[in-house]
Amino acid sequence: MKLSNASHRQSTTYNVLAEVKRSSRPEARHMRSKPWQRLAASPNIWTRLERVAVLGEHDSVSSHSGCVNALHWSADGTVLVSAGDDTRVHLWRLDESNASGDYPLTCTAKIHTGHTNNIFNAHILNGSSRIATCAADRQVRVFDVNRGGLSQHSGELSEYEENQACFRIFKCHDGRVKRIITENSPDYFLTVAEDGTVRQHDLRTPHKCSKTNDTCPSPLLALGIELSTIALSPLTPYNFVVAGESPYAYLFDRRQTGRRLREEWGVDCRPDDITSCVRRFGRKTRAETEVNGIEHVTGSRMSQENGHELLLSYSADAVYLYSTRDPPEARSTCQTLLSPNKRRRLDPTSRGSDYSGDIADLPTRDDSMDISHDPHLDDSDNVEDKDPDEGQQIPENLQSPVVYPRRRYLGACNVETVKDVNFVGPGDEYVVSGSDDGNFFIWDKRTGELLDIHEGDGSVVNVIEQHPSLPVLSVSGIDNTVKIFAPTSGSRNSTRMAQRDDIVKSNLNTTQTSLSLSRQPMHLASLFMHYRRTLSRDGSPEDTECVYQ
Repeated sequence: MKLSNASHRQSTTYNVLAEVKRSSRPEARHMRSKPWQRLAASPNIWTRLERVAVLGEHDSVSSHSGCVNALHWSADGTVLVSAGDDTRVHLWRLDESNASGDYPLTCTAKIHTGHTNNIFNAHILNGSSRIATCAADRQVRVFDVNRGGLSQHSGELSEYEENQACFRIFKCHDGRVKRIITENSPDYFLTVAEDGTVRQHDLRTPHKCSKTNDTCPSPLLALGIELSTIALSPLTPYNFVVAGESPYAYLFDRRQTGRRLREEWGVDCRPDDITSCVRRFGRKTRAETEVNGIEHVTGSRMSQENGHELLLSYSADAVYLYSTRDPPEARSTCQTLLSPNKRRRLDPTSRGSDYSGDIADLPTRDDSMDISHDPHLDDSDNVEDKDPDEGQQIPENLQSPVVYPRRRYLGACNVETVKDVNFVGPGDEYVVSGSDDGNFFIWDKRTGELLDIHEGDGSVVNVIEQHPSLPVLSVSGIDNTVKIFAPTSGSRNSTRMAQRDDIVKSNLNTTQTSLSLSRQPMHLASLFMHYRRTLSRDGSPEDTECVYQ
């Protein structure tokens, strides 16, 4: 579909974006119409993105003072929440009085959260003005700037102290709390932490956390591995996926009805568990750039459009696409099954890139959906024949059938940071991920083709979130600003697709260098980084660089 200039102006101007919050009006209904859906899904849209705004640039009052680790749009698309290392939450709203640009998002509120260490995630709870945050201080906090008439919506920047906006503090976790996932309620949500637990928080049921956590409700699950990511789709809210210090991601079913689990998953529920692990998601072999024993999943995301597709971003490897509907081991031709890591990763710099192979391996438009076209998803002579499971005991509650991936997305570099991964497009037609080179990558989900590369940060891109109604992306990373990307008919200065081959080669070289260092004895710098990460896990107030989330 060729995008006309008129259609372009309608899809990128501020007036259309502003209409999202007046979604009940007839003139905004086109955003949910089939023509609009087709337009927003067109590759012509997603290959014409350009950086159209930098939130906080040249404005010390509204900008963050550290890495921006969290972004989240409100359901109606009128508010963007950002949070990060400065332990503040910023609210960005559409400024209807500003006609100077197409996307005039203005910081209207800053919340001083009271967290004593980096905020890793922040979410607006569904159907409310509440914002939940989680941080390296092991706490989960909930805020509401509308409590007691605090929010004035005057367009002026308002600042709120902890005691003004915060109304709940949870100290249930024993480790750094990494991610929040919201459910279809303003009252409850899930959190995952490095203590290996997932907890459900219900704002309707008060409880007071004690130092021993013996007054806190039992967690939904407790695994013997560090967890760093959680994913859930509103279409299948009874299922959620967790992953972390393991080569597997784990799918849990909360329905706990023996008949249903046996019929749907072929497994029996354990009577002593609140939820049951019904599937594992893994790979056939370890990537050439990975080191045995430190396999790690940094990000996960379930499709909001179909409820069964799952993305996993592997440190030292690539981004993979799975489906909860695929039969377990149906695509497996490899006898190598990886087990949860027996030891904790010591040196974060030992992680590898998510690209291993020749540039020629990157899919093109002519590639089919057949997974066999990707040599890294088949047996390889370059992969160790040794079975890593030999001599290791997988916990009984995690011994569920293994599902293997549908597609692998190559080109980005995932060495230094904990990167999220995401679907974009009105029907989740595309896959996006950040990279250690300051770029973010866009792939066609079906074919795996690399569609575009954009400069999104001065150092590393970690987070990419799409506007709920428009082809607009918010991007953040190590910089203290938030970048907004949208389609444009003018010149494109942020795209790096012309340097595609050089970028991929550079990412591969970075990976190989990291891999080489990881195989050497731990040097003084590595010991120092391990020391700082250990302090952070132990709850020390000393700040740690967001690079090592």
